[in-house]
Amino acid sequence: MTIIAGFQTAGIIGGGQMGSGIAQVCATNGLKTILVDINPKQIETAKIGITGSLEKLASKGVITPEQKATALANMSYSSDLSALNGCDIVVEAIIENEKIKVELFQALDKITKASCIFASNTSSIPITRLAAATSRPDKFIGMHFMNPAPIMKLVEVIPGMATSEDTTKRTLELAVGLGKETSKSADFPGFVVNRILMPMINEAFAALMEGVASAEDIDKGMKLGTNQPMGPLTLADFIGLDTCYAIMKVLHDGLGDPKYSPSPLLAKYVEAGWYGRKTKRGVYKY
Repeated sequence: MTIIAGFQTAGIIGGGQMGSGIAQVCATNGLKTILVDINPKQIETAKIGITGSLEKLASKGVITPEQKATALANMSYSSDLSALNGCDIVVEAIIENEKIKVELFQALDKITKASCIFASNTSSIPITRLAAATSRPDKFIGMHFMNPAPIMKLVEVIPGMATSEDTTKRTLELAVGLGKETSKSADFPGFVVNRILMPMINEAFAALMEGVASAEDIDKGMKLGTNQPMGPLTLADFIGLDTCYAIMKVLHDGLGDPKYSPSPLLAKYVEAGWYGRKTKRGVYKY
């Protein structure tokens, strides 16, 4: 069992792509890891996904067979929040909805030990506001992993107004111990990455809506013209158009600038339930 910056047991909430990826990273790097999702079917899907991902990484030589075995041994799964009562840190990676996140952290407040640090993987919701809903705002921090978490190197660390220096220091050390690079952001809407990325994606939807170019040509232009690994519309489908829309709403509401208003076309895709890869239909069909 590995101890990183005083953390030995990590709880991850949310069995979707982000939560599963974060859990995999923690387990691969030696932490006892408990993945919780209230939906038992999602837990089974996560278990299959994590096992498959580890096998794929091992077959490509990205991780060793020993690391794969260690990760599998470190992982446990539950649909009951009380399984997290002994955790040193809990990372929330659920739907990008402030009300639901607040309710979750308030429930965790009653379950976890007083020393447990709460981290949110939110990509845009203010950390200070989430922290204020708990009894431990000094032990609350943003820990925004990039997607897919097992591959992407960056973790954006966001202290809230009340976050203690010790919590910030240990969280930065934890991220490094998980093999990641860190960037630190002040607690403003969208932080750094999404404050810059999402308006670019939103503008790609504006260009598509106005008929400036086809989706394929918009993506090709940005991919080959600016050396990005994928075009903005392809990336939006990968992230989830519902998530992109939610982040733009947070930016618009939090900063009050009309330039952050979500594209009407993006809104239409979300209204249609076309969220991207996860629904097999977004800007593109999958």
